[in-house]
Amino acid sequence: MATSKSGVAFSLILFSLLASTIAHNYIDEILKAHNSVRGQLGLKPLKWDLLLQSYAKSYAFKRQHDCELEHSEGPYGENLFWGSPYGYYNYTDAVNIWVDERKNYDYDTNTCKENEMCGHYTQVVWATTRKVGCAQVKCDNGDQFLACNYDPPGNYIGEKPF
Repeated sequence: MATSKSGVAFSLILFSLLASTIAHNYIDEILKAHNSVRGQLGLKPLKWDLLLQSYAKSYAFKRQHDCELEHSEGPYGENLFWGSPYGYYNYTDAVNIWVDERKNYDYDTNTCKENEMCGHYTQVVWATTRKVGCAQVKCDNGDQFLACNYDPPGNYIGEKPF
């Protein structure tokens, strides 16, 4: 069966629109998860940033072979997430896990509970942060790796997040 040029063009346009819709769905999901908690604190919502997305994507691909939760040491704030291959994790799950660290954060002393983490939470709610970009990869062993980068970064020693 022969395929016409217009049929091929239509298929490419349809594929492009579908890919764009999928991309916007996960962007909306990430922004909603971040901005929900920020809104509860009266903080300005984060906006999506393509440069941060590109940075996160580049770093996620570097971690694809080992899925190690090592920070990129780049110029941005950064939250990382690892998920086992035995469960499905979406962006909302990752952000909720970071936000759940709020139970470990003491605003009055600006510290985490002893032997607990809270820096992922404080980055999500850092008042001066305005932009976020994220990317996710499936690692060689089947695990999931997610990186979100933030600009301006947060978690400055001695400063409260909001």
